[in-house]
Amino acid sequence: MRVLSVGSEIYPLVKTGGLADVMGALPAALAVEGVAMRALVPGYPAVLAAMTGAEVALSVADLFGGPARILAADPGAEPGGLPLFALDAPHLFARPGNPYLAPNGMDWPDNAQRFAALCRAGVLVAQGAIGGFVPDVVHAHDWQAGLVPAYLHYDERAAPPCVMTVHNLAYQGQFPADLLGALGLPAAAYAIDGVEYYGSIGFLKAGLQFADAITTVSPHYAVEIATPGGGMGLDGLVRARAGVMHGILNGLDTSAWNPATDAALAVPFDARSVAARATNKAALQARMGLDQRPGALLFGVVSRLAGQKGIDLILEILPLLAALDAQLAVLGSGEAAIERDVRAAMGRWPGRVAGVIGFEERLSHLIQGGADAILVPSRFEPCGLTQLAAQRYGAIPVVSLVGGLVDTVIDANPVALGAAVATGVQFGPVTADGLAAGVRRTADLFANPPVWRRMQRNGMALDVSWAQPAKQYARLYRALALN
Repeated sequence: MRVLSVGSEIYPLVKTGGLADVMGALPAALAVEGVAMRALVPGYPAVLAAMTGAEVALSVADLFGGPARILAADPGAEPGGLPLFALDAPHLFARPGNPYLAPNGMDWPDNAQRFAALCRAGVLVAQGAIGGFVPDVVHAHDWQAGLVPAYLHYDERAAPPCVMTVHNLAYQGQFPADLLGALGLPAAAYAIDGVEYYGSIGFLKAGLQFADAITTVSPHYAVEIATPGGGMGLDGLVRARAGVMHGILNGLDTSAWNPATDAALAVPFDARSVAARATNKAALQARMGLDQRPGALLFGVVSRLAGQKGIDLILEILPLLAALDAQLAVLGSGEAAIERDVRAAMGRWPGRVAGVIGFEERLSHLIQGGADAILVPSRFEPCGLTQLAAQRYGAIPVVSLVGGLVDTVIDANPVALGAAVATGVQFGPVTADGLAAGVRRTADLFANPPVWRRMQRNGMALDVSWAQPAKQYARLYRALALN
């Protein structure tokens, strides 16, 4: 069967978060299940530059203010082997930098039109406008593709069923109500059972309202967003659509994240040679300017520096880390205030706290392969990939009891330790005191090398690949196509 995947970013061409990883990894994983998935993404400069040999599959005279084309790469020249369509609309996407933000750090003022255009293009493909690829199912991702189900609903022509995946409910795509006509939506759409959302047009709300099936990126997150505390204003609609909701865990690209072959590590290793991590730890300490102390408990952080991620909680417990004679290595960028606080902590705790503000792919791998433990104190976390990589690389994840972190880490409680199945440390509540308790437990476990080594091997033995999620998606697609 054929599936069209519509989203706003795709790894390795353009990435701001986990959405890109899913868009990039799913096609290959689904191919094993007999599903031919092709992704449609905006034609950002980086995407078009990678599409050598692309051909014009469809031309549109006017798409929200200018001409546009849907490009398809020659199968032998697809970037990174990705089956890819790109929406080449220079008036909307020929802009450098972040896909969503202008150089002043604010949203592009025409983001509604930009991503409505992506949705319109997705609908054209869904309706068979490109003869060589007529999908059986359309899979829309996050608010940027949220109008795909709505456009399909209000169009009288036959169309395939649509899946809507929520990668992060916090980002909803809300725009002024007076754009309704400009976005090509009928007047009837502006209603509580349409696209109207608290006096505005809600792109994600529209996707949740009209999709034939909804998925989230972990089972626990599907439960959380149905509650007032986790639903961010959409919990009523989520509860109303509970019958079509599915929680499917994200996977990890285990070819890119493989400690046995990872060139970013000082020394590769596997579960049988986990002691070799000591060399990577020394390399990480040297790279980050930390004191060369093999016995120090080294915590790593690879994260957006944002309130959601609980980085402020880590900074709040730095005196505890000092008392435990521990170290901290931080990699990430994000909110200016948190970046400033990380730099201040580096100045206050030289040799103990180190950070790189920004993102370096190779360094992220070295942190996973060299840190003893990875801190993930998120206030909410739809799935999370950091903890999956940590377990694959023999780092112990220390995670808050939220979202996909609950589903993917086995807490080192007495029962799990007795059964020799623990892979990490969970903590709650998501406060500085809660994190401190989790860190103390981690230090106690680190002081017991046989238990620690068992936990490392347990984590490395987990199947964190896309194999099982791909099977679940394939079953869902086939069930929808048969109805």
